[in-house]
Amino acid sequence: MTALPRITAAERRARLARRHLLTPSARVTTPHEVADALVALHATDPATVFLAAAARMRTPTVAAVDEALYDSGRLERIRCMRRTMFVVPSRTAPALQAATVKGTDAHRTQSLRHLRETLGWDGRRHTAVEQAVLAALTRRGGATAAELAAEIADLREQIVLSPGKPYESRQRASAPVLGLLAAEGRIRRHRPAGSWTSAQFRWAPARPLPVLPAAEAKTLLARHYLAAFGPVTPDDLKWWAGWTLTDTRKALAAVGARAVELDEGTGYVLPDDLGPVPAAEPGAVLLPGLDPTAMGWRHRDWYLDPEHTGQLFDRNGNIGPTIWWNGRIVGAWAQHPDGHINHHFLTDPGRAARAAVEEETARLTAFLGGTGVTPCYRTPLERRLAAGS
Repeated sequence: MTALPRITAAERRARLARRHLLTPSARVTTPHEVADALVALHATDPATVFLAAAARMRTPTVAAVDEALYDSGRLERIRCMRRTMFVVPSRTAPALQAATVKGTDAHRTQSLRHLRETLGWDGRRHTAVEQAVLAALTRRGGATAAELAAEIADLREQIVLSPGKPYESRQRASAPVLGLLAAEGRIRRHRPAGSWTSAQFRWAPARPLPVLPAAEAKTLLARHYLAAFGPVTPDDLKWWAGWTLTDTRKALAAVGARAVELDEGTGYVLPDDLGPVPAAEPGAVLLPGLDPTAMGWRHRDWYLDPEHTGQLFDRNGNIGPTIWWNGRIVGAWAQHPDGHINHHFLTDPGRAARAAVEEETARLTAFLGGTGVTPCYRTPLERRLAAGS
């Protein structure tokens, strides 16, 4: 049996540093170039999009990211992989949506069941509420959830979550109704009601996206993912895309993925991506919580010491802000309430790395310009650093 080509952990980190724009020479000019390189930017936390782009741009500004998100049409904010909100290049948005959302009514079925069980809504009422929302947004051009609820009484109905539990809570019916419309690409999140860190968005009618066949879309998504993140294991792709194992295997076969040997077992790369990648120049970068590089693989031991996982992730697997040096996580950072950036090294990266991190801290501070940023998912080390300890 012929041995598989081997790609070492060091070679994977060299690929990561170059392809994920983690070194000064790899930085780009525009936010949509960042999104292109990474396939998609996590957008559950609004600040992540701005900080992830800024870390990889030569001369980042809030205005440049804002313009790319809301004016130029180069980026789309959609629900796609794992029903999570992402910002993606407009040219690939149809494939990402069709590969992960379109072609299945599971989300709609689940949402209808939830509203029937909690509020007694039948399908006719749910449809009427959706039509009222779409009509209001078309007429207004955009509105917050609160503004829509003030106009549409059904959206103000209260849903009790986890009744009788210590963590019982309430939410308005607007949350699942708007969430489903967004997941299906019928409405979109537009500019926030507050600053760029605000999670209170205005909703607007969605720009229609071309509809692709699901199999074609999954092949395209797998190709983009392997180009940016390869080599990957099937488990990496399955987790990242939110697919079944069958879907994952079919997509890998469709792109002609080539098997390689990794420390984790068998991995895959695109057929023209077997050659060596030169090591990038040393580079440090401060990435935000939920950054797509940190969240891009299921198996992370090749860039993250497993002993540090508990400090960097919350209980649900969301990573906090991290410090990278040469394609490896070496520490974490957080913003203190007075505005300055605290950082902590989990391992000593050496004098050159420490100096580079200081430069990146100054660059991030300049980008923030006095704006305070607190991740929506707090992790143990981030909380400690934010408190100043």
